[in-house]
Order: sequence, then structure tokens, then C-alpha cells
Amino acid sequence: MASNIVIIQGHPDSTRQHFGHALASAYGEGACQAGHKVKVITVANVDFPLLRSHEEYYQGDPLPAIRQCQEDIRWADHLVIIYPLWMGSMPALLKGFIEQVFRPGFAMTPVDGGKKWIKLLKGKSARIVITMGMPALIYRWVFGAHSLKSLEKNILRFTGIGPIQESLVGMVEGSPEGRQRWLERMRKLGAAGN
Repeated sequence: MASNIVIIQGHPDSTRQHFGHALASAYGEGACQAGHKVKVITVANVDFPLLRSHEEYYQGDPLPAIRQCQEDIRWADHLVIIYPLWMGSMPALLKGFIEQVFRPGFAMTPVDGGKKWIKLLKGKSARIVITMGMPALIYRWVFGAHSLKSLEKNILRFTGIGPIQESLVGMVEGSPEGRQRWLERMRKLGAAGN
């Protein structure tokens, strides 16, 4: 069954292509060849300010570019979020983007004075793809994969998204054969809409 897929490319560098861009392209190619519909949000090309107050987050009106991203995410059945691990976490630009997009009224709504939340993005699944220089097992078992867990639990699951799959791409500066295997894996995942 064909799905609507949104790929969120979270690399903050808009001046050149990185391996995460190649992974996103491979996923998108596989998805399109299998009949899925694909849209790409390139965070580095979305112009937005950082949120700086409680009032901006809860009462501020999203800019038109952010509203368009929200519409794309609302359209999607499946999200693919791709980013490089920077200082143990996602790049600040991606975090700022997520704060702008996944705000109350779009991703969730507080009820009972904020004691409970209604999850507004139920029915969507996600895959998180993180690239890193270290071996993926070191990130997961030694460092606890804390940024991955935070994104999964505190943002995606909190807004109703699930199931959530993970692809941790370690040693990105490694062998060309290893990179080729990852590109082929992304094409297959795209074809499966997973």
C-alpha cells in the first residue's frame, strides 16, 4: 500500500552535500520507485527564528514557512528524520525547527490546565536516521543514545507518532563499501515505506 512520506533533512549546512543527504536521496528514490509519494523538508533552507519565550511557543503564530512544514507533516503517513550527531545531540538548527513546528495546536493540545495532553499526530510512523563518526554501538551502549531517546520519547511519542524505527549510521568517514551498503539499505527501507 502506498504511503505519503515526508523526509526531514536535518543537516544545517546548506552549502554542500553530506552523507546524510545521500541517505535521504536513496530513501526517497526507493520510496518513489515503489509508488510512495515523497516530500522533502530541508531544514537548512527554512527561514525561521528561534523561540525565546513561553509566550512565543504557546501563543505565537507560526511563520508561513513553518505552517507549510506543518501541512506537509499533517499530509504524511510516515516521517523520516535524518541528522548528523553533533556534540552528542541533534544540530541546534534542527532542534529550533522542531520547537517551531511541533508546538501546541499542531502536534498536541493541553487539557485540564496542562495536566493532560491530546496527541494530535496519531496514526503516523517515523524512522530516525542519525549519522556519526563513532561506531553506532558506542553511541548506543556507552553514551546511551540520549538524543535519540529524547527525540523518540519527548517529541515523537508525546505527539502520538509511532511506531518509531531507528537507523544509526556509524563510522560515516569509513569505507566506500560501508557507505554503499547503507545507501542500498535506505533504498530498501524507502521502497518498504519504513
